[in-house]
Amino acid sequence: MITLHHSPQTRSMRTLWLLHELDVEFHVKLHAFDKSLRDPEYLSLSPAGRVPALEIDGERMFETGAITQYLCERFSPDRLGRPVNAPDRMAWLVWVHFAETISQHTAALTQQHIALREDHMRSPIVMKLEAARVAKCYDALEARLSTPIENRDYMLTSGFSAADISVGQAVYMSRYFVTLDRHPAVSEWYDRITERVSFGKSLPENGGIYEKDFYPPWPVE
Repeated sequence: MITLHHSPQTRSMRTLWLLHELDVEFHVKLHAFDKSLRDPEYLSLSPAGRVPALEIDGERMFETGAITQYLCERFSPDRLGRPVNAPDRMAWLVWVHFAETISQHTAALTQQHIALREDHMRSPIVMKLEAARVAKCYDALEARLSTPIENRDYMLTSGFSAADISVGQAVYMSRYFVTLDRHPAVSEWYDRITERVSFGKSLPENGGIYEKDFYPPWPVE
């Protein structure tokens, strides 16, 4: 049995989406996204007190990139993963891990807009800088997806993979702070991958971190 420790609208959604796509048996243990993630019992699963954590065959894993690689290599090396000798293996690794670059900027924006409760704690300059960094990540995705290569409907020329799941989940989160209006190829790709049943199953059922649909940067005075 696989157990995923998950909080809605966090990085653990990336693993939840992947597990649904893998069509393996698993159990989800929900956690509030709060100080309870610092409890000693949970820290034994994820020493930094973050989600996801994964229990599998008596072992414990954390960090979404590592979890993605392990699950794909074990359960879907050719469909969602790419084997070491595959032409797209290098690109698969790059884009699976590029998702974390996007997520780091989104985490900073989430802290500014949501985690910091008092307005005087927030920085409009940080908001603006981090939103610009997300837009730069979108530029990289736009360049990749708008390349005139046959069958570039997904991050890899060889088709849908966990790279789309990893980056797609990161974009799902970042869209709360930076729209895709100026990135048409990314927008089309995002619409395509989020039509998948597995994506819908990974969405929160009873709300998550974000109470608004969009959080624009505050104006810099």
